Amino acid sequence: MYRLTQEQQDIVARARDVAEKVLRPQAERIDAEGVFPREAVTALGEAGILGMTVPREFGGLGQGLRTACAVLDELAQRCASTAMVFNMHLCGVACYAAAPKAAGEQLRDVARGRHLTTLAFSERGSRSHFWAPVSRERAEGGRSVISAEKSWVTSAGEADGYVVSTQWTSGKSPIESMLYLILQGDRGLAVDGPWSGLGMRGNSSSPMRLEGVVVGPERALSPPGKGLDIMLGVVLPVFQLGQAAIARGIAEAAVDATCAHLTSKKFEHLGTSLADLPTLRARLAQMRIETDRAHAHIVCTLDSLEQPGPMTQLLVLETKAAATEAAATVTEAGMRACGGAAFSRHLGLERNFRDARASVVMAPTTDQVHEFIGRALCGMELFA
Repeated sequence: MYRLTQEQQDIVARARDVAEKVLRPQAERIDAEGVFPREAVTALGEAGILGMTVPREFGGLGQGLRTACAVLDELAQRCASTAMVFNMHLCGVACYAAAPKAAGEQLRDVARGRHLTTLAFSERGSRSHFWAPVSRERAEGGRSVISAEKSWVTSAGEADGYVVSTQWTSGKSPIESMLYLILQGDRGLAVDGPWSGLGMRGNSSSPMRLEGVVVGPERALSPPGKGLDIMLGVVLPVFQLGQAAIARGIAEAAVDATCAHLTSKKFEHLGTSLADLPTLRARLAQMRIETDRAHAHIVCTLDSLEQPGPMTQLLVLETKAAATEAAATVTEAGMRACGGAAFSRHLGLERNFRDARASVVMAPTTDQVHEFIGRALCGMELFA
């Protein structure tokens, strides 16, 4: 359904191979122990997948969102935690590429598989309103000093680079912001607590604290005061489509697990299988429809982004809500269809069920997206 070229299919096949050989065997342990999928990230780097969206002039594969979604879908079918880490990496790479002079060295390292990046937008003070940092940079001797309490930083303490937002020193409101590249070794950057989530337990989404981190103007990833423009124009499409693809991958995994269980398990005293029950077949059919519907919405949005029109913004806003809510519905249906076998965890459905719910509450949450869509439909400014 993604309608990929041969080159894109080859890249997805390479990612699928890593997913089967590295992600799938480790997914249960990563979830159970809540450990970061370092081996998976290394394998993706060695396969060139970390640099998939890096422009070719920096040594990357120069791919766009269509290939990225197909890859994220494949990863999420095996390990949603790794897929989440990779999606936030793609968001960071998009920021690097939007300001290549500031991050050319990092782009080359990403292409070599030696640099993992992520976003550090949300703050404790503004919570899921990721676009409105409460921290404010301080100008000092031609450089910027940043102090902030960041929440829910995927790959916290594991990434090599962080795209950090803060209010612009000359800004009059929180949406007049700046984005800076902060590197793992910068003094004053630290993880500020453990991560133990309900789902996507391996993505190391811990809070981080910046205490007087000093950066020069060469680390700026946005024009003065224009951080919001990068967040919405560069990051949001990658994040929204990426999370939608992850949700579809989780739903696909749930459909596969449910179908395998229904067709293989029997009522031995009756000589029939679970699939002989029409109610369970109907539930499986509904799961398939919801998963395919989410897939179609993603592809429609990709088409619109490649040929922008009046519906493009609305489709981008819709796609994460549509797919993540579909995944929540599909995984719950799978749990119901498989009953006690699903609750005992050995089917993997229980992990799919929990992972699917992470993105529903991930900024922008489904409720926030509904508000954005409603405002857009009413001709109102999204950020009044």
